[in-house]
Amino acid sequence: MATPTPGRVQRAPENFLAPADIAEVAAGRRGFLRAALVAASAGVAATAARASQGDPAILNLPEHTRGLGQPVAARAYGLPSKHEESLQRRESPGLTRVGAASVSFAPLQGFFGIITPNGLHFERHHQGWWDIDPTRHRLMINGLVKEARVYTMDDLMRLPSVSRMHFIECGANTGMEWGNVAVPTVQYTHGMLSCCEFTGVPLSVLLDECGFDKKRGKFVLAEGADGSSMTRTIPLDRALDDVIVAWAMNGEMLRPENGYPLRLVVPGIQGVSWVKWLRRIEVGDKPWGSKDEVLHYVDLMPDGLHRQYTSIQECKSVITTPSGGQQLLQKGFHNVSGIAWSGRGKVKRVDVSFDGGKNWQTARLETPVLTKCLARFNIGWEWKGGPAILQSRAMDDTGYVQPKLRQLREVRGARSIYHNNAIQSWKVAESGEVSNVQV
Repeated sequence: MATPTPGRVQRAPENFLAPADIAEVAAGRRGFLRAALVAASAGVAATAARASQGDPAILNLPEHTRGLGQPVAARAYGLPSKHEESLQRRESPGLTRVGAASVSFAPLQGFFGIITPNGLHFERHHQGWWDIDPTRHRLMINGLVKEARVYTMDDLMRLPSVSRMHFIECGANTGMEWGNVAVPTVQYTHGMLSCCEFTGVPLSVLLDECGFDKKRGKFVLAEGADGSSMTRTIPLDRALDDVIVAWAMNGEMLRPENGYPLRLVVPGIQGVSWVKWLRRIEVGDKPWGSKDEVLHYVDLMPDGLHRQYTSIQECKSVITTPSGGQQLLQKGFHNVSGIAWSGRGKVKRVDVSFDGGKNWQTARLETPVLTKCLARFNIGWEWKGGPAILQSRAMDDTGYVQPKLRQLREVRGARSIYHNNAIQSWKVAESGEVSNVQV
């Protein structure tokens, strides 16, 4: 099991499981966590004792200082340290499975800054993923245009490109919290969220090249090449604004599970509209009402009616350290860190409470703070060893303030699945153990 990491927070043991441990966790998650955290705390005490006597790890030169390291050729494609290999995307045992798994959650509790590594970007598939030959992939633009066109990947990559950093969030992120299900870690509460630098050609360039109908054109339909033929309606004004037909993510070509070789990037809009394996864009004069727009990704309201096309991901934030499953090992100063985002623009401010929302302090926003992108916040906290409830509350540059869960439920009820942007609460016990609690 993991030894304590630098600082005064012990990372959740769940993030350090060997394959043989997974069944043990499933059989008794809380007991397993508690036992592992007690063992980790004992390890901290032993380390402190050694340091007071002269730590051999600093007094004696280790093997890696006295020997020759591995050559460059040993890793043609870079990999994380073996000591970090258990920080990985994970499936949720609480989600319905139809055949193979369709969701994996990003380990937000192990991230720093705002960029998600490509290998840890969350996944959501509707019919599995494919590794498509880019030489055979095509993109068609049709509908209300003067000239329908078919583009190869070579055609697209010769056009003027842009690179921009944006977050992508599934509309169902934090959805389990609607039903009073307090899942254990931030990986499961908020892990259908990632943020990357995307590179591609603005969709407006392609629409201009095809001569879209500026009078009758009101919407575009994006269609994917996967088995579900995922199709989503996007307002034309949004398509002309900041939508990208992207082939690269964080400086390299897209990963297959993220749409290789081509996907749509629709900043600020729920992830289902970021159509992967993009094969067609059609210009039309009204919404299409496709299967995933009338049967799924609609918000069930208290009166029994559904809201359609509620696509924007509203202002939201979450504390990632300390968070559920972790443990504060010592009293004293702690750096409380988290992320905030808004589908309408830039994050303007983040406030943090240590007493369940009675009092708030403004956190420090780290640069850069970009539009429709994650923002990292930090704030110092002196933990005196008593119980506490940690919360974060974000505000964006439109003036929108992230709501309390009670406020959101007054409007939305409790039967929804999508677009839960309520304040998240983490309870810190006197033992230092951190757990998910709804306030």
